[in-house]
Amino acid sequence: MRKYLLLLFLAGWVSLAEAQENAGTTGSAETLTLKEIRFDFGKIPQGKPVTHIFEVKNSGNTPLQLENVQASCGCTTPEWSKEPIAPGATQNITVGYNAAAKGPFEKTITIHYNSGKTKQLFIKGEVWETPATPAPENASVQLLKNINH
Repeated sequence: MRKYLLLLFLAGWVSLAEAQENAGTTGSAETLTLKEIRFDFGKIPQGKPVTHIFEVKNSGNTPLQLENVQASCGCTTPEWSKEPIAPGATQNITVGYNAAAKGPFEKTITIHYNSGKTKQLFIKGEVWETPATPAPENASVQLLKNINH
């Protein structure tokens, strides 16, 4: 019985030591940092596309690869460089919103990087409907013109 307990204790100790060693070598700090993750466009006119630039920084010691940047719908379009980001360098992700539909909106943009890691960005705002026709002519102005002549 003692031999069995000793063997069990040694196996547990070896696996604990191995887990700590692996955590020290593979558990690196986050390499992708963002200056901001949320942006509010506020009120924007319908049909007037808007853009915002999100800054991505490589805070790691090896190059950072943005593999894909994907929006939650077709009304939002992200643009980014396919070049790796050197350690300590920054790169921009430009996010456009087409403002076609009126009303409030909230959209998610997912950054896929370094073989399976992800981070999310968020944009929101409210699209107000622009008038279909210009403002009607003010009849009072014409009346004033006639009185002054």
